[in-house]
This record gives sequence, structure tokens and C-alpha cells, in this order.
Amino acid sequence: MGKSEPECVNSSNPAHECNDYCLNKIAEAKRRLLEEQPDSWKGPPEDRTVHPDCINASNPYHDCSEYCFKKIADANAAAERGELEKPAGGSGKSGVTPEQADGDDDSERQEDAAAAEDGYPQMTEKQKKLFELQLKMNEARKANQQAMVAEKKRMEPRGESRGVSKEKWLEDRKKKIGKLLDSNGLDMSKSYMLDTQDMAEAKYKKWEKEPAPHGWDVFNQKTLYDAYKKRTKNIEVDMDAYNRAKETDPEFYREASSLQYGKVSRVAEPNIDRMVNELKERDEKRKAFSRRRKFNEDKDVDSINDRNEHFNKKIERAFGKYTLEIKNNLERGTALPD
Repeated sequence: MGKSEPECVNSSNPAHECNDYCLNKIAEAKRRLLEEQPDSWKGPPEDRTVHPDCINASNPYHDCSEYCFKKIADANAAAERGELEKPAGGSGKSGVTPEQADGDDDSERQEDAAAAEDGYPQMTEKQKKLFELQLKMNEARKANQQAMVAEKKRMEPRGESRGVSKEKWLEDRKKKIGKLLDSNGLDMSKSYMLDTQDMAEAKYKKWEKEPAPHGWDVFNQKTLYDAYKKRTKNIEVDMDAYNRAKETDPEFYREASSLQYGKVSRVAEPNIDRMVNELKERDEKRKAFSRRRKFNEDKDVDSINDRNEHFNKKIERAFGKYTLEIKNNLERGTALPD
């Protein structure tokens, strides 16, 4: 067996042999400790009580207690019992009568039953209580973990439970198209030959359609001008009234140097009514527009109306990861005083 330094982190391993890596790590730890706290390094204690048969004897900072000596005594007693029983078992067939063997078996059964009733042999009352408390803590930890997993599954949105999923539909459609192509002697690259005229026109129309503006493109001049043309597409313009208004007002197109700059010209009542109707229709279209979103029925209700629900979602996106622990503690009741 090689040499193992007592200050090595693997010194408790009986099969470990310290090499240059271990020595470098020990020296680096000492140097770092001396730089941070010069008075803290005192080395392992010189006067300590350690039994050579203790399993923690290789730890330079370990002092054997009453528990260690009791474990060592129990181990020695078990070893002595094993040594005495081995020769007796080997010569039991020739030197022990069947009645004695039956009596020994009965006594062993009684000892095993007593140990089973006790449940914790070779333990004091305090150690038994401590062990039982540790078992209860483990059970509580396991139950808490299971509850957290169940809560996470409940909070996650459910998958598609009704109908056929989109992936399965696409896979079935691809198989069906493949069979048709094979029957006609074509490959997958010529699948467009199976499309009807209506399907082809719908595809071309979809390709010609420009994509919707995204990001900062929503506010550029071209997008704003397209939106203006879309709003004024259905407005009827009376060119005769427009020309008459230009003729009657010499400053119809006012400049910044005009004395009437900022003055509102007279607008006919039908035009005002038409503008009001257009604004109302736009507002109704905006209210009717909504993107399709999955509705989770199992999610907890934390809002009083649709507007409050939308606001809560925005707050959750911004601060949800910072307040998750506080929210969970309040829901479980662990953050409330007794």
C-alpha cells in the first residue's frame, strides 16, 4: 500500500496513494489559506485521542468519541463470535447431537425475533430516537418532493387531448402522397403534380403575399404609409367640393409664415360623421382581433377579469423568476408565522 498524506481529501480511502497532483493541491490550499487568514492555519491537532481500529483514523482532525469506541467494541465482539462459531460449525456433524443442534437453532431464532422486535440492536435509546427522527425527516422530504413534482405537472399546459395532432396528420399525409407518387412512377420532388388548380392558385397567392412587418419595421415610413392607404381605401373623395374649397380660401395650403397658420378650416358635418364612423369601426376591429392561445383549464385562477389577467401575465413575464420562491412559500403556507 502506498503512502497517503493525512491532509489529502482522499486520505480516508484505504486504496488511495498520494501523487504529485495531491501534493500540489495541498500546498496550494495552505498557501491560499495563509494569504487570506495568516493566523488561521495551525495544522492538525497534535494531542488527539484516536483508536487505530477506527474507520476515521486517517482523518488528522478526528477525535474518537464514545460512539467510535462502542462501534469498535461491537465489531471486535462480532469478529470473535464469528471465529468461535466457524470451528463449531465445521465439527458439528460429528461432535454435536441432533437435540443440541435443534436447541441451538431455537435459541438463534429467539435472538433473531428479539432483534426484529427491537428493530435497532446495538443502539442506545438516544441513538434510536435520533434514527427514527432521521427516518421521519427523509419521509417528509420525499413527500415534499413528490408534491412539488405533482404541482409542476399541474402548472404545465396540457398537450393535445382531442383530435389528431398536427405531426401525425402531416406524417399520414406524407405517406399517402408517397403511395400516389409510387403508383404513378414519380419521386417526392414532383409532388406538386398531384395538386389541383385550386390548390396551386392558393399556393401562389400565399407565396405572393408579403410577410407582416415585425419588430421595428412596424414603425417605419413605408409601413405607416401602407396602413394609411388601407384606412383611406374605402373613403369617397368629392373632388368638386375640394376644388371649391381651394378657390374660396387663398391660403388653403398654409405655410409657417402665414398669419392663419394653425387655423382650422371649416369642415362639413358629413365628413366629420364619416371620420367618427371610421374610428368606431377601427376600434371594433381591434377589439375583435385576438391571436389563438391555448387555454389551460388546470391553471389556478389569479385574476378578476380579462384585462387583469393580461396585466398579470405581463407582470409574470417581467418578475416571475424573481418572485417564484416567495409565491410558492405563500401557497404552501411555509412563509406565514405560526
